[in-house]
Amino acid sequence: MTFPETRLHHALPLLLICDNLRDPGNLGTILRSAAGAGCSKVLLTKGCVDAWEPKVLRAGMGAHFQVPIINNLDWESVPNYLPPETRVYVADNCGLYAQARISEKASDHGWMCDRQLSKLHKYEEEEEEVLETGAGKGWLPELEVQSYDSDWAEAPAAVVIGGETHGVSLESLQLAEGTGGKRLLIPVVPGVDSLNSAMAASILLFEAKRQLRLRADP
Repeated sequence: MTFPETRLHHALPLLLICDNLRDPGNLGTILRSAAGAGCSKVLLTKGCVDAWEPKVLRAGMGAHFQVPIINNLDWESVPNYLPPETRVYVADNCGLYAQARISEKASDHGWMCDRQLSKLHKYEEEEEEVLETGAGKGWLPELEVQSYDSDWAEAPAAVVIGGETHGVSLESLQLAEGTGGKRLLIPVVPGVDSLNSAMAASILLFEAKRQLRLRADP
């Protein structure tokens, strides 16, 4: 597929990786935001809804013809579609096991809700299973967490957005760790569960665009 020359001219060294996004409306909205922010490419891992499903097309409002989309990738092949030296950043507000170790009781700080705590417990249970099988410790990447509006976007960069049901995958965390990336936190006030995946993607992509432009025009 060929793309408009003006679109190619405004493309940024910024990629979006969709991790197990199953809601057609969310994916279409995310693709629309990716096109609007100037992403150079969107990668969809296996488990995502088909990008060409009618509901995704409707929500995308033409985004499919503005940004290259690569469907149905397994995590082993994702690095093949990233430019050299790309750092991968994971959007994850769920307070995973690594961050919980930093704070003795993360829920006291207002950034872990009941659903997030249940996800933490799921990772703890999985670690117990791994230890029982003799795989050893350190199986879950311990990525540094930073606020989405602090300085993080360096060219080239990729942002991972996970589905709302299961969140980001272990493979995405491993990829971020291997590329020197981080987990990005969008703080919400206590009592608010989390942001919609499409909203989170839009915030992160346009913040990355802002930061990349600042670096290009000091």
